[in-house]
Amino acid sequence: MISAIIPTYKSPDALDLCIKSAILGQKYKNQIIVVVDGFYDLNKHILEKYADSIEILNLEQNVGLCKGMNLGVYNSSFKNVLLVNDDNVFPKNWDVILNEDYKPNCVLTPNHIEPIPSMFRQFVIKNLGRDPKTFDLENFWEYVKSISKNVIEETGSTPPIFMSRLDYLKLGGWDENYELGVVADWEFFLKCQLAGLKMMRTYKTHFYHFVSLTTNVSPESNLKRQSIEMAGHEYSKYKWGSYIKHNPETNLKTLY
Repeated sequence: MISAIIPTYKSPDALDLCIKSAILGQKYKNQIIVVVDGFYDLNKHILEKYADSIEILNLEQNVGLCKGMNLGVYNSSFKNVLLVNDDNVFPKNWDVILNEDYKPNCVLTPNHIEPIPSMFRQFVIKNLGRDPKTFDLENFWEYVKSISKNVIEETGSTPPIFMSRLDYLKLGGWDENYELGVVADWEFFLKCQLAGLKMMRTYKTHFYHFVSLTTNVSPESNLKRQSIEMAGHEYSKYKWGSYIKHNPETNLKTLY
């Protein structure tokens, strides 16, 4: 059994599909925790729709992705946790495959399908839809079945991530000082590596990611995000003594 943690903010349409695919795609009845990081009323109709199949952690105010993720893990019940963004779509039998491929002392990443080119060379680029409302879930599941292969390699370090709850807690979770979680994931993966955890990727299954939900924003929003990202890198340098570097071949994180 798995505890799936889904932080959500202001994307009810994406959340709807995310929860639906998690429930219908699972073989067993896992713990699905939706962490509502403020704006409960905006998501209320979606949460009520799946109330019998999910657990709702209502934070009542916006505390940020990092703290929301940490609180989700603190409230989890099973020994392994899956950290998922609300703009992801779950594949069929996600729980079976992740449990089969997971090994102790590792962090396991299921591969991604994205509609537009990505910095991650391992991702499958295929536009299966940019609107959660019209996304064809069955078609996505069939496509995942057609491209999946029995390959696991050490190129993890991208969410969603599947790992031991105890390992997550030993590492202190995500640093809540990062605004919007930007750069916090890189630092968390770096901490995993420094602790000796192997960063693995499985191609036996793929999650879909609606990158387009966050790309079509105003120039002002883009500028603000760039500013927050720069601040995140500066904070990591302040904390670690140097910037965190991403290796595009392996996706591993190093200090430089």
